[in-house]
Amino acid sequence: MRLARSFWLKAFATTLAAGTFVWLLEVTILDSRHLVRPLGWPMLSLGTPPSPSPGVRVTFTATAYCKGTVTSAGVAAKAGVVASDPTLLPLGSVIQLDAREDRYDGIYTVLDTGPAVQGREVDIYMWSCHEALAFGRRPVGLTVLRRGWDPAATAPKFMERLFPRSQ
Repeated sequence: MRLARSFWLKAFATTLAAGTFVWLLEVTILDSRHLVRPLGWPMLSLGTPPSPSPGVRVTFTATAYCKGTVTSAGVAAKAGVVASDPTLLPLGSVIQLDAREDRYDGIYTVLDTGPAVQGREVDIYMWSCHEALAFGRRPVGLTVLRRGWDPAATAPKFMERLFPRSQ
């Protein structure tokens, strides 16, 4: 009941509450991009997923695009070209897609990038914009056959996986 009678106590409580609200307004809220780990726990990072290794099958999200004449690699946009996040699949990477429909299954080359293509996502070039819109967004199985332009970053062949060479 003391707070109700004293002007200075009311002023102090109001100032304290206002200061707390201003401080909370300036605080950075931690989300999945800024995970805090308790002592002894392994570090988790949900920012950029790890790059897939050649020969490993992973799930990506596929979309389609139809605009543009020249890709980021400097070649003409045509069938068999995909855009990807260059931190996961650099330009020159060769991938094999397994989609729900057989007509989109096949081998594609990463020759383009885009600001909207981030993370585990590929954007397939299609000549027809109607076909690209009908394609929509769907999950696909993706196998990296080669990462970038380096021929040494190629997936091992079937027989090499069965019978690895000892050195």
